[in-house]
Amino acid sequence: MKTIIRWMIPVLMVVFLTVSPVSAEDMRELQVQARQAREDLIRKAATEKAAADQAASESRARILEDRKSLEKAIAEIENDNRGLAREVQDLADELRRLDEKEQQFTRRLDQIDSVIQEMVGVIRVNAKDIDALIAQNLQTALTGSPTTSFLTAVAEESRFPGMDDVRGMASALMNQIQSSGEVARRKGMIVDRAGREVEADILLLGSFTAAYRIDDEAGFLNYSSAGAKLYALSRLPSGRMQKQIARYMDGQSETAPIDISRGGALRQLTHELALWEQIPKGGPIVWPILAVLAVGVLIVIERTIFLARKNLDADGLIHRIEELSVENDWQACTQACTEYAQKPVARVLKAGLLCCHMQREEMENALQEAILKEIPPMERFLSTLGMLAAIAPLLGLLGTVTGMIETFHVITLHGTGDPRLMSGGISEALVTTMLGLSVAIPLMLSQTLLNRAVDKTIGQIEEKAVALVNIIHKSRGIS
Repeated sequence: MKTIIRWMIPVLMVVFLTVSPVSAEDMRELQVQARQAREDLIRKAATEKAAADQAASESRARILEDRKSLEKAIAEIENDNRGLAREVQDLADELRRLDEKEQQFTRRLDQIDSVIQEMVGVIRVNAKDIDALIAQNLQTALTGSPTTSFLTAVAEESRFPGMDDVRGMASALMNQIQSSGEVARRKGMIVDRAGREVEADILLLGSFTAAYRIDDEAGFLNYSSAGAKLYALSRLPSGRMQKQIARYMDGQSETAPIDISRGGALRQLTHELALWEQIPKGGPIVWPILAVLAVGVLIVIERTIFLARKNLDADGLIHRIEELSVENDWQACTQACTEYAQKPVARVLKAGLLCCHMQREEMENALQEAILKEIPPMERFLSTLGMLAAIAPLLGLLGTVTGMIETFHVITLHGTGDPRLMSGGISEALVTTMLGLSVAIPLMLSQTLLNRAVDKTIGQIEEKAVALVNIIHKSRGIS
């Protein structure tokens, strides 16, 4: 404040002197006035200073009072903050403990949920299996289908399984187990092989096999779950099986044929092709193979009959000649051989008897000539049979090659998307090979057996020829 007054007085004086010219008296007056003004200003400044000091003092007192209030409030707030911090820490600890418990409960809930889901999955799978088992049960065709709607709902996930459903599944399964061990015979409607619905005697062997008998016809049944009907198989079983079924249904037998594959083997039986049904699938090469078979069979039959008709009790004949040679009755010996003129052994022995007056060497030559004369008729067609046995598999191989060529041609045109397009060529390839081997094996075996029979006959002729020479020279020595 003093500084302000100190600076204001000179400023005012300068301003005043600048504005108007003054005299000395005026100057003194002005100085007096200035002094007076200065004093007034000083007093005023002092008054203002005192007021300002008082206001400052009051303000300081209020500030001190407010400071104390603020410090007190701050202390209270700090105390509250410390209390809140402790509460926050406690809450954080509690939250951590709750999080740990939540994680534990979550893990446990996940475990329980996975177990429940697994159990529900197992229940649904079993419901589906039991439903299919009931639908495929042969007993259903006669007794009617039980209520299994809950099984379908559970299996298709449109219904959450409960304990009542589990009990129902267990009951249905036990009923199926019980029915699978039952054997029943009753009258019922079936669809016969002609497609007509007729009444027949039905034999149910558990849930595995069903058989029927209509008059003198007996066969197996196939079950269709779609229509809940029993259908007779299109092909009848073998006669032995038909007799077994009839005897079991009449109570005359304790055993019956059963298909444990639930119809799989029976369906395979209906699709099984006999050899004569497979032959037309072999293509044109089949007919030359069959021709080879026919010619080979004719040769085998002809050779078998020929060799059978040439058999002779050579030991008995040579024994008779030996008895007659003791009496030197060579005419009777020749007559004994003439009685079996159609037999090679007898003809050779006769040729030797006609040369009985010759020397031993000449007689042996005559016998050897007679033996060589008998060999060609016995070996006739045997080489042809061997040739046919060699040709048959070659023809089968030719059919295999042509079939594979056709298959590759189909693949070139249509690709491999539809295997049925390639089945013709593959069938031709396999059938011709099978047929060629089927023809060659018995023909080769027959040729071997016929060769052994011819060799045996030739050996027998040679043996008896040597025996005849010995008998003749022995009789000459005696005489």
